[in-house]
Amino acid sequence: MRIEAALVEQPGGPFVLRDVEIAEPRADEILVRISAAGICHTDLIMRGRWPAARLPMVFGHEGAGIVEAAGDAVVTVRPGDHVCLSFRSCGTCSECSAGQPAYCLDSAVNTRGVSTTLSRAGRPVFGGFFGQSSFATYAITYPSNTVPIPADFPAALAAPLGCGVQTGAGTVFTVLDPSPGDTVVIFGAGGVGLSALLAARTRDCRVIVVEPQPARRELARALGAAETVEPGVELRQIAHHAIDTTGRPDTIARAVTALRRRGTLALVGIGGSASVDIMTVLAGGIRIRGVIEGDADPFRLLPELIALQQAGRFPLERLVTTYPFGAIEAAAQDALDGRTIKPVLLFGEP
Repeated sequence: MRIEAALVEQPGGPFVLRDVEIAEPRADEILVRISAAGICHTDLIMRGRWPAARLPMVFGHEGAGIVEAAGDAVVTVRPGDHVCLSFRSCGTCSECSAGQPAYCLDSAVNTRGVSTTLSRAGRPVFGGFFGQSSFATYAITYPSNTVPIPADFPAALAAPLGCGVQTGAGTVFTVLDPSPGDTVVIFGAGGVGLSALLAARTRDCRVIVVEPQPARRELARALGAAETVEPGVELRQIAHHAIDTTGRPDTIARAVTALRRRGTLALVGIGGSASVDIMTVLAGGIRIRGVIEGDADPFRLLPELIALQQAGRFPLERLVTTYPFGAIEAAAQDALDGRTIKPVLLFGEP
């Protein structure tokens, strides 16, 4: 079947819309008609690092849409179901069996890129990013990453749940698990950081957001932050919990000093190597925790987030800016330049 997809055709190159062919779903696969797709910074980072040998490539890992067809072995969804797409996992390794699919031992199912589903002019196109490659009008997905959602839940809000929102909210709910009144300091007010803020406010936490952009600090206050500060402001031993979304070594060092004794720092941002004061960590009994996808099981967390949004307790819509699919490169640049929090592509829009 012919579809339209946003291809990256050279390392670090732009997203270019092309017609491609997509194969029919095999026994364990699902064909989803994409309604919306969020742009995550992981997409933008990976297109700059992706090896030339696996180009052209279709990225996108925050999709939402409607099941068009399913293979004979699929029993979790059926045609017509509305779904949100998340990361893929094998379902059988020790981590998956322990209820930790975000740490699946076969992590390559999300990032290796496959060439068996898509093609153009008889030549392979690589896809399968996070088991979906949702920067396309249709995507092949799998039972492990295709989550049924209510038919009346807007696709523009469902799409970012699959990665960025899940990462921020899951870090609060699953990893930190704060008590009412706890102080949570969040470094970075992008989509992940503000999702963590929304989650922490549902726990009645006092939230401080560290962010360089005035407009983002203002939005954080509107969403319930008790205080917002610029990165240069020193915070010492005030937080029960801290979340770094930046991946910046200097910010991570500051996050450690912001923690009280026995506080926990969750690292969720992609970055380079960081150095921390070991004596501060030892003397304070500080825990530093790496977090992937908010430690979430999407089949549990995503319905919870949808229920919170529908109850008015998780105003995700305040983070989303929509774009037509054809404006994907402009949306990507807006994300890189910090002009949007969470850009979401709408399919079928002019």
